[in-house]
Amino acid sequence: MDVREMDPTLADATDVARAMDVDPDRGLGAGEAARRLAEHGPNELRGTPPVPLWRRVLAQLNDPLVILLLIAAGISVVAWLIEGAHGAPVDAIVVLAVIVFNVIIGLVQEARAADAVAALAVMTRAHATVLRDGELVVIPAGELVPGDILQLAEGDQVGADARLLRSSSLRVTEASLTGESAPVEKDPATLREIVPLGDRSNMVFRGTAVNGGTARTVVTATGMDTEMGAIATMLDQTQEEATPLQREVGRVGSMLGRIVVGIAIVIMLTISIVERPDSAAEWVTVLLLGVSLAVAAVPEGLPAILSVVLALGVQRMARRNAVVKRLSSVETLGSASVICTDKTGTLTQNEMTIGRIITSSGSVELTGVGYAPVGEAWVRARDAAADHVLGDEDDQLLAEVRAVLGVGALANDAQLAEREGRWEIAGDPTEAAFLVAERKIPGLADEVHRASRVAEVPFSSERKMMSTAHRDPAGRVLVFAKGAPDILLERCTAVLVGGERVPLDDVRRDALLEDVEALSNDAYRTLGVAARLAPELEEGEPALDESAETDLVYLGVVGIIDPPRPEAKAAIAQAHAAGIRVVMITGDHPATAARIAADLGIVEPGTVAVTGRELDGLSDHDLVEVARRTSVYARVAPEHKLKIVDALQADGRIVAMTGDGVNDAPALKSADIGIAMGITGTEVTKEAAKMVLADDDFATIVKAVHEGRVIFDNIRKFLRYLLCSNMGEVLTMFFGVVLMGVIGLSDAAGEGIVVPVLAVQILWINLVTDTAPALAMGVDPEIDDVMARPPRGARDRVIDGRMWTAIVSTGLTMAVITLLTMDLWLPGGIIPGGDDSLEVARTAAFNALVLGNLFAAFNARSATSSAFRGIFANRRLWLAVLLGVALQIAVVHVPFLQVAFGTAPLDLWHWLVGVALASCVLWVEEIRKAVIRARLRARGEAVV
Repeated sequence: MDVREMDPTLADATDVARAMDVDPDRGLGAGEAARRLAEHGPNELRGTPPVPLWRRVLAQLNDPLVILLLIAAGISVVAWLIEGAHGAPVDAIVVLAVIVFNVIIGLVQEARAADAVAALAVMTRAHATVLRDGELVVIPAGELVPGDILQLAEGDQVGADARLLRSSSLRVTEASLTGESAPVEKDPATLREIVPLGDRSNMVFRGTAVNGGTARTVVTATGMDTEMGAIATMLDQTQEEATPLQREVGRVGSMLGRIVVGIAIVIMLTISIVERPDSAAEWVTVLLLGVSLAVAAVPEGLPAILSVVLALGVQRMARRNAVVKRLSSVETLGSASVICTDKTGTLTQNEMTIGRIITSSGSVELTGVGYAPVGEAWVRARDAAADHVLGDEDDQLLAEVRAVLGVGALANDAQLAEREGRWEIAGDPTEAAFLVAERKIPGLADEVHRASRVAEVPFSSERKMMSTAHRDPAGRVLVFAKGAPDILLERCTAVLVGGERVPLDDVRRDALLEDVEALSNDAYRTLGVAARLAPELEEGEPALDESAETDLVYLGVVGIIDPPRPEAKAAIAQAHAAGIRVVMITGDHPATAARIAADLGIVEPGTVAVTGRELDGLSDHDLVEVARRTSVYARVAPEHKLKIVDALQADGRIVAMTGDGVNDAPALKSADIGIAMGITGTEVTKEAAKMVLADDDFATIVKAVHEGRVIFDNIRKFLRYLLCSNMGEVLTMFFGVVLMGVIGLSDAAGEGIVVPVLAVQILWINLVTDTAPALAMGVDPEIDDVMARPPRGARDRVIDGRMWTAIVSTGLTMAVITLLTMDLWLPGGIIPGGDDSLEVARTAAFNALVLGNLFAAFNARSATSSAFRGIFANRRLWLAVLLGVALQIAVVHVPFLQVAFGTAPLDLWHWLVGVALASCVLWVEEIRKAVIRARLRARGEAVV
């Protein structure tokens, strides 16, 4: 039977080897291995070809606003050609320069992002020891084939998915694949039913690491057929969602495109009907008017300004250890309403720690977390007021605690060392926890390690315990044992009480088992410790076997847990205060997950975790309902994480997903913003994510959310400002043409069609005088507490109804003051008495429009607050406004700029009147905002 037609976990190991057509004692022959390698291909993950430069450039151009600018530039070139191609097409050149600048910014920022599947392949390059023609040989892992007999030992990287044939004390670290924090014990025994990935104890998987023990296995899958290959396929197929900001800017671009086309068509039809052009020159004029309207409606500088502001935000976040890979992701993080986070290594230390010790005389808790041996032992009495540091007055309990930790540290194969100021371990993290704990009891480590090991009975999953023999300085040989408490107690005949050996009767045995159950209920992993004097080993070379593991004295039990990061709880509380829900998703045991989640304040104590198996039975609708109310998941596979993220997004949430393991990568890519751990995270996770935490600190996420919210507020500010400016230009052009006769424009021009402001003058406003204030608003300091309000919804618009009201109101005011200025200086019209030429009147109107825009910059800083609130807080804005005024003076009075932009010099009176009229933009908005604030107070709503 083909192994692909069977589940190797449910079949006997010999049947799996038979199905793979291999002798477990000889392995494959060289010729057969070569044939299978040709058939199945290299044991590598399929990489995605790199995206060529031209496609990346097209991706940058695939933006409605950019497309709109390209169309406007194209129309401008056509009009320039029709006019006779005199000089250079200034409008088109400037617009194209803006587009090129924007593309360069995008390409530079995204150049660091590499292909995630390729990173998977790089991460798993290794060598493997296999049995070929009856001999063990080392080959590149890429040459493994299905049916290879793979030999594993401590420290090996597993090169392919394989079924265990036989093993000895095999423990495998699978955290990067399943999220399980502790090493997993492996056993060749056949499973009775299909179980989740993390519970397949008779299998080993590519990309995991052997923590201890040895094994012989038969390879069942290589390359893309492995579990890691399945993740790579899932990652490759996962579609990245457009960010809320990208979607909103796209909507704005599409809307502006429709407005441009609509207004241009209406105006050109109106003029064609009223003026009835009958010459090529007049039709060119009509076409140029359409171009002018297109230029007026499109905020040419918006894409570039948006990119620059986001890039500046990226730099600020990088200084706070949050490295953002995609510009648009900056704003998304600020909009996050749910943060889905892995447990191991993200919320926890990923450093197993002994937290509690229970002996016959009492319970002791050890402070301090992780592998740094810093902390104290506290006696936890029934009366909380009696809690105190374990000391000499607790002589009986102290002796028992010293015995438990001393024996656990000796019956141990791990190592603990300090390197460059950081404590590191080698070996099993659970065993290393004893080495850390013993150093928290003064003098214990120096005393204990005077005994030298002389023999051992290694740990095995069948026995669930290990023993070592040590000769102390007095020459005695002692047997020390540790293992599952219930198994250990069966081999004990006495219990240590103080320094005395007391017989272990049924009453005491039941009480000790209750202590173990209490630790398990608190989500601790439990290990019992026992010892005995071994006089039969005193003479000659000692030998130790299971017969020595009898008549033991039970010393106590320790509770071990992967502790939460100390800064994570405060960060989660800050997230909750900001209206952001935190959801923990882990491959760990449900009780452990629920305990950690409760300790961190994610859920209330007593909350039960939802498991991956429970999720499998849910419909899409039910999954959304569960995701809406569940904040802790356990025993989940990679596909479950992806389902949870998708369900939250379907419920209208903006989801940030954090993680560090390979198993997190697909969900990170699918989330609105994926956040990888920079120190403990795998390369594939970093590449799939949109943001990397340089310090692996969950609190950094909350800081980044704060920064993202400030950036989002500033984006709204400069969007409000730029769209107010463009609305003013569009309405000026529209009413200027429609009301030519009313304001005296047609009389001044004689015959023909004229516009109140030239297209090149509008381009000047959009690219020169508007750009600097918009950039200054992009770095505006925080005015209000952005973390005191809930996140905006996924369906909330960046440009909402209130903003559109302000945009139309300000734009209409600008148009009115611009056209009144022109009417004031032209002969005829509503306001009689003007005697200036069309060039002077147009320049004065152009001047008023520019100055009105600069006044509007102060209004745009808030939707409701007065412009005078914190008016001097942003010095950059003042510098930008003064720069705009200086540039406007230059374009009006410098001769070569006069020629380029069709302006004429103005006297002081023209300037003073222009400033006075332009200031109406400020005063009208102040009145409108005052009315809004009064209405909000009347309704009892907060006034921002």
